[in-house]
Amino acid sequence: MDHDTPAIDFSNKSRGYDELASQLQGLLDGEHHRIANAANAAALLYGALPDVNWVGFYFMEFTELVVGPFQGNPACVRIPLGRGVCGQAAARQVTILVRDVHAFSDHITCDVASNSEIVVPLIRGNELLGVLDVDSPKLARFDGEDQAGLERLARIYVNSL
Repeated sequence: MDHDTPAIDFSNKSRGYDELASQLQGLLDGEHHRIANAANAAALLYGALPDVNWVGFYFMEFTELVVGPFQGNPACVRIPLGRGVCGQAAARQVTILVRDVHAFSDHITCDVASNSEIVVPLIRGNELLGVLDVDSPKLARFDGEDQAGLERLARIYVNSL
C-alpha cells in the first residue's frame, strides 16, 4: 500500500467502513504476525477515520491489558482487567461505546483531549486476545454504525492471525 492512498469518504458511514474493511483485508492478507498486523491496522484506521485522536490495540497478558501498536499521543501502558473502558470491555467481552468519557465513572484518562471512546474486544474462539480502542476529541463521535464497522474491522484483524 502506497502513501498516496485516496481518503475514504465517510459521509456514508456504511460505505466508508466497507471501503476501510476492503483496504484492511488487503493490507493484512498473507501476514499473520500479531504486532505487525496491529501496527498496520492502527495506522490505517488512524489515517482513515475522521475525528479520532487515538487508535490502538491493547493485548491481554495474564490479568491485565498491555498497550500494543497505536497511533496518537503516548498511552497508558497497563490497564487491569475490569478497569476503565478498555478493561471493562475486555472483562465483559462486549463492545463498549461511550458518548462522554467524563460521565463514565471508571474512565482512565490517558489523553486529556479524548471526549468519546469505543472499545471492541478481540476474541478468537473462547480466547480474549485484547481490545481495539478508538478515541475522539468530539463528544458522541461514535454510534451504532461505527460499532458495527469497527467490530467488522476487529474480526478482520483477529482472522488474520
